Amino acid sequence: MKLSWGYKIAIAYLLFVAGILYLVFRANNEHFDLVTENYYEQELKYQDIIDQKKRVAHLSAEPVIAYKNNQLSIQFPAECAGSAVKGEVYLYRASDASQDIRQSFETNNGAYNKQFNLSLTGLYTVKLSWEWKGEQYFQEQNHSF
Repeated sequence: MKLSWGYKIAIAYLLFVAGILYLVFRANNEHFDLVTENYYEQELKYQDIIDQKKRVAHLSAEPVIAYKNNQLSIQFPAECAGSAVKGEVYLYRASDASQDIRQSFETNNGAYNKQFNLSLTGLYTVKLSWEWKGEQYFQEQNHSF
């Protein structure tokens, strides 16, 4: 049986419409995580972050961040040893907000260690903010765990 050109056009049109509907369905089911819910408010405060990063540059060395055997280790510069350091480490995963980890800490020996129950895999941005001798500091590093 031979189809006329009218039926061929109708079939092509129906396949096109079905393809567009499939793409619309897939696009509506796509999940997007925002970096932060209140990004405008944080953008206004970004000058504070710039100042905190400048303070880190004036230290003898940047904090060393390492992850091995499900343990996150942060070694602060030598001048921080022996005095109170308190702050927060935020492990930000851009691809999946449900895997973000935020942990507060306080240490007197210039080092912080945190054992995790789960294995971290993938690319994380480690956002380290801390207070030492009344000054705020901030450091950001990308790590592939």
